[in-house]
Amino acid sequence: MIVRNATLPDGQTGMDILISDGLIQAVGPGIEASGHEEIDAAGRLVSPPFVDCHFHMDATLSLGTPRLNRSGTLLEAIALWGELKPMLTQEAVIERALRYCDMAVAQGIGAIRTHVDVCDDTLTGVEALIEVRARVAPYLTLQLVAFPQDGLYRSPTARQNLLRALDLGVDVVGGIPHFERTMEDGRRSVTELCELGAKLGRMVDLHCDESDDPHSRHVEQLAYETQRLGLSNRVTGSHLTSMHSMDNYYASKLIDLIAESGMNAVCNPLINITLQGRHDTYPRRRGLTRVPELQAAGVPVAFGQDCVMDPWYSLGSGDMLEVAHMGVHAVPMTSLKDIRAAFDAVTVVPAALMGLEGYGVAPGCKADLVVLDAADTVEAVRIKPARLFVLRAGRVVARAAPRTSSLELPGRPASVTFGRGISPA
Repeated sequence: MIVRNATLPDGQTGMDILISDGLIQAVGPGIEASGHEEIDAAGRLVSPPFVDCHFHMDATLSLGTPRLNRSGTLLEAIALWGELKPMLTQEAVIERALRYCDMAVAQGIGAIRTHVDVCDDTLTGVEALIEVRARVAPYLTLQLVAFPQDGLYRSPTARQNLLRALDLGVDVVGGIPHFERTMEDGRRSVTELCELGAKLGRMVDLHCDESDDPHSRHVEQLAYETQRLGLSNRVTGSHLTSMHSMDNYYASKLIDLIAESGMNAVCNPLINITLQGRHDTYPRRRGLTRVPELQAAGVPVAFGQDCVMDPWYSLGSGDMLEVAHMGVHAVPMTSLKDIRAAFDAVTVVPAALMGLEGYGVAPGCKADLVVLDAADTVEAVRIKPARLFVLRAGRVVARAAPRTSSLELPGRPASVTFGRGISPA
């Protein structure tokens, strides 16, 4: 296969991409070869696939079961999930997860890191998602996190269930220190989980300080343990929303500690702008972590989808450009440089965070690509365009028509498109 006349995320234009044996063999202008199939990108953006490094697939598409989250708060969502868990069956989790994976592939997602609750002694969700991971492997990479939703210590069997899940083949050590009964229990859980990750050679990804409480400071402990154990970029702190409520002096110290440790950070713009600040009247906090400041310090910051139609979030469509779009508005990060960084936050940054091999648009990389109906990354974030072609190992796995509307206006064109404008340099 050859993809012709592509614009790459780094701004190079008029590039051809030669693919064989599931790999990119060459990238350059005017490649003199013919393929059994050729795609004319016609100057459009061709990117490696989107990567969602923070999701909850065991709960996805369960909205309304057994009831809706009336308050819209994080705590009611967790309580509602507790009501739903006894009703779960492997068949139902698999069916919903596969439906979501179909949606994700159509949206150009190539990899998902999904947290799976281990506070169910039957490990229904764990076993279901291990099955789903195997079934979708030909077209979607799933990385599973053993997540003690009710607290490593707060839930009596969470610790043993987490170890069971890891033995079954779950990839990453997870945790939620701010949901333990005391600040001290949260601190101890961070230490134990990081030591477990170091012992087993696993990555660690903790829901950390997803709170409006400026005194929720478990990320400080996470940065310390990351450095003490030499874990570096194998550790991720997800959410980190308490940082938006911290005083600037402490935050400046904390950001330096995070950067020094080498760990990653994940912001979930759609969910955190929705769940945080619920106890505020006015002024109301936006609830996102300090993305620009972390980036300026050299901390890799990725954006995650987190939830789609579940107890935490009643919206969502699996569109990582919608996530980037919200991040641009809510952080805010509106310079052209920042908007390009938002695109990176749903592609190259989370790919590195997850340790994906062969990711990119260069010779030797896997031929996993998305042809977007946009001129460049800024326009992609702006209009959230159609994914015209989604390729996995050089094979088209999804395709869509360009988004156009017919007009019936005197003296005006017969149709209109929503992109194709070139952003200024």
